[in-house]
Amino acid sequence: MPLITNPVIALFVSLALGYFIGRLRVGPIQLGGICGTLLVALALGQSGVRIGPDLKESAFALFIYALGFSAGPQFFANIRGGWRYGIFSIMEVACALLLAAAAVVIFHLDIGTAAGLFAGSATESAVVGTASEAISHLPLADADIQVLQANIATAYSLTYLFGLIGIVVFTTQIAPMLLGVDIKKEASELARRLGSPEDDGDQAEGLPLLVGRAFRVGNAAGKSVGELEKGRNWTIAIERVRRGLSEDLEASPDLLLEPADIVFVRGRRNAVIAASELFGDEVPVPDGTSIIVATRDVVLARKEAFGRQIRDLRHLASPELHRGVFVSNVRRLGQNIPALSGTVLQQGDVVTLYGPEKAVSGAAEALGKPILAGDKTDLTFLGAGIVAGLLIGHLSFEIGALRLTLGSGGGALVAGLIFGWLNMRNPTRGGFPLPAAEFAKDFGLAAFIAAIGLDAGPHALGLILEYGLILPVLGLLISVLPAALSLFVGSRLMKIEPPILLGVIAGQHCSTPTISTLVSQAGNSIPVIGYTVTYAISNVLLPLMGPVVIGMAVLLGR
Repeated sequence: MPLITNPVIALFVSLALGYFIGRLRVGPIQLGGICGTLLVALALGQSGVRIGPDLKESAFALFIYALGFSAGPQFFANIRGGWRYGIFSIMEVACALLLAAAAVVIFHLDIGTAAGLFAGSATESAVVGTASEAISHLPLADADIQVLQANIATAYSLTYLFGLIGIVVFTTQIAPMLLGVDIKKEASELARRLGSPEDDGDQAEGLPLLVGRAFRVGNAAGKSVGELEKGRNWTIAIERVRRGLSEDLEASPDLLLEPADIVFVRGRRNAVIAASELFGDEVPVPDGTSIIVATRDVVLARKEAFGRQIRDLRHLASPELHRGVFVSNVRRLGQNIPALSGTVLQQGDVVTLYGPEKAVSGAAEALGKPILAGDKTDLTFLGAGIVAGLLIGHLSFEIGALRLTLGSGGGALVAGLIFGWLNMRNPTRGGFPLPAAEFAKDFGLAAFIAAIGLDAGPHALGLILEYGLILPVLGLLISVLPAALSLFVGSRLMKIEPPILLGVIAGQHCSTPTISTLVSQAGNSIPVIGYTVTYAISNVLLPLMGPVVIGMAVLLGR
């Protein structure tokens, strides 16, 4: 097939077939596009087709920078205040390193195979890149370096599937059984505890979180609008008053209600239902009573809001500023977390405000930096960030006979973290829209992995014949044992609620299939609260372990 030997065609065939294979599902298990791409590239690599090293390195630099850029705000926030859960990421890294070291000693694994085992067991594709680069700096012949880098890809492909199966099955099936809990029941109860008395915290039924209803004034006659809203802790807002047949009055806080008035009330669904006892009968919304509302995404940047529950945000501003404004959504690391009144907010969270345009604009300015609508990537900022990362990666120091360096991958990751944090501080500069960042991560990593697979193709069969079933079994053990340790520490020593603890374990392993299954089992997004903390930290620590695994394997192999 002459066309397949064309590097560009081989690249996109690997991506197309790889992502098709990656979408195939067996129960909760999916290989994912990256592993699928590697498998297809390994097969195509038998034909001898290769992709140039410049494209491979550029793709990885783009991926790792975008990864750091996306994780930056939450990573720094969790360093300051999230170590109650973040310690599990350190346990994951330490335990996986120790087990990989034991495998090197017991089974005499070469340097590349050890790195591939670590990457596949942790299902962290970025380690393939940082470890490959570290091998390129070893004082070895080019042919030996190529073989070791090929072994990384092959060992990764052999262990990834078993690592993925291990973490998904353990976290979603075995762990709840060991804890003796019903995840759906536990998540529902925890959601109610996180919410105010008016919140049930469970949106699985699909009803809207925020609603508007009309009531006759009834028993509330003679009271002012502000008095009624304050009495419900501002969980509702009276936005219009219909007086007479057609007169609509602005519901200012000092407006006194009359017996024949009809009030239009907006707020959280359960808060509005609970507040209905204050008024008379519910009536259809009067014709012509249209309330113009707006939504605004805000990057949380006000220090006083960090670590506070959503219900406490109202204490940071006067009633005039927050009146009628509600938090309808909270997004952290691209994941929606429960927007309950008891949800604790972090720096860098994207909070969606809902309410009248003027009030929302004021509240947005008070909480942080409004995200302006836009779809343009600031290529100046992007290019400068990657160049800075590559320069950082060239810095090195020596410990004994070892020369330690972050490499271009580690440097680009650090630069991405810093530039992402800077963008969070001032979203009007350095634009890198979420869809663009996701594309950069997906395409950059997929192109890099395809190049690795094509290079490794001719060497893959030899490694498979040498180790047989040893690598898949090791991949399963290195995946499950850190999770089992975290389950013990989290449940017995730290007393973390089961739904959050399981989300923590999924996050420490950076396993998107696991958290997706957990959310489905829980019936709400409570597990995501723990997932985002450990995911942000592990997503940075694990790629940085590539050179560490190589150095460790070099020392143990002597």
